[in-house]
Amino acid sequence: MVDEGFGGGSAAALDRTALAMFGLVAALAAATCGRFFLMAWLGERVAADLRRDVFDHLLTLSPAYYETTRTGDILSRLTADVALLQALTGSAISMGLRNILTGGGAFAMLLFTSPKLAGIIAVVVPLVVVPMIAFGRREKRLSRTAQERVADLSDTAEETINGLRAVQAFTHEAVDRARYSVQIESSVAAALRRIGTRALLILAVILLGFGAVTFSLWVGGRDVIEGRMTGGELSAFVLYAVMLATSGASLSEVWGEVQRAAGAAERLLELLAQRPAIAAPAAPLALPSPTRGRIAFEAVTFRYPTRPDHPALDRFSLVVEPGETVALVGPSGAGKTTVLQLLLRFYDPQSGRVRLDGVDIAQVDPTALRRRLGLVPQDPVIFSATARENIRFGRPDATDAEIDAAVRAAAADFLGALPQGLDTHLGTKG
Repeated sequence: MVDEGFGGGSAAALDRTALAMFGLVAALAAATCGRFFLMAWLGERVAADLRRDVFDHLLTLSPAYYETTRTGDILSRLTADVALLQALTGSAISMGLRNILTGGGAFAMLLFTSPKLAGIIAVVVPLVVVPMIAFGRREKRLSRTAQERVADLSDTAEETINGLRAVQAFTHEAVDRARYSVQIESSVAAALRRIGTRALLILAVILLGFGAVTFSLWVGGRDVIEGRMTGGELSAFVLYAVMLATSGASLSEVWGEVQRAAGAAERLLELLAQRPAIAAPAAPLALPSPTRGRIAFEAVTFRYPTRPDHPALDRFSLVVEPGETVALVGPSGAGKTTVLQLLLRFYDPQSGRVRLDGVDIAQVDPTALRRRLGLVPQDPVIFSATARENIRFGRPDATDAEIDAAVRAAAADFLGALPQGLDTHLGTKG
């Protein structure tokens, strides 16, 4: 375009070149459109599969795990960490591959246009890679720390909102506001340390990359002056060099996103690596059918994971015969709830056995065991669903007639007076 169109005064050459460039632009637009849609779709699918797998795994973990793990931290991993991996898959990887392709093509054209000037650029490439690796490792570590501070915020907010009645009853709002504000500042400080590392990386890459382009332009300009190179060749070289430098700068940002997502992936892998403390044995025993309901605790000793030095039950024995009604009475902390927790096999005792109809429940699939037991908790949980769905919670296949019978048996006829009867939404509506 420069040498033949402008320099040679050939309108036909200018027209051909402009038409060819428009064709390339149209192809670029179509390819970019397709890339954006496909990669965004891939990111959404990866995020959906990750959330599903992590949530499925969380449901397999026993209550013992949640005694020592913050709920806010788990929710942060399920949302914020997955979102980082979604951004990496749906955008950053695509941008990285595009810039690698663009940079490789630009360097090939540099070699074709001027091997000497391309050599100058090539000398700088290793100097760009070294800070990317060094700063990338630091950003990965800082990114994980920043994500943990965000998890602290989620945990505090979740705990405070769940206990809002107690917070307001004890006029604890000022203390909670101050604590949350301190955690926010800690989160911002952690994020700024990560951002500072990313900024220094971008500074190094742009300074070295575009510095090399400027030096090459100076060398090439002298070659044009001395007649060893045409103005068009130098213009093309500058265009390719700028494309290469821009690709390198973009790759430094993508590399930072990769390191940030690597921190998120580590946190998710830690969660997925947790093994359920309560699991079905390799060859589970079957409970007698129909269930008779004989329950026996045989010299059971149990300590909660958070209180390993204080037994909740110490050589506890109890037999409940079929048809017998037994009330466990005692002060708070005596172990009444613990008995039911062990019967449902939320925990396994450190010693002793729990039997149902003569079968050691440790040898039974926990799901099969819990299907044989009916639980009416002291503090019932109301899920965000209709009254009908809450009643059907223990038996999703229950018919409407069975639900009506359960309502009458529980003396819950008042539910019929609700605005939509049993179809009234209860709990928190999202």
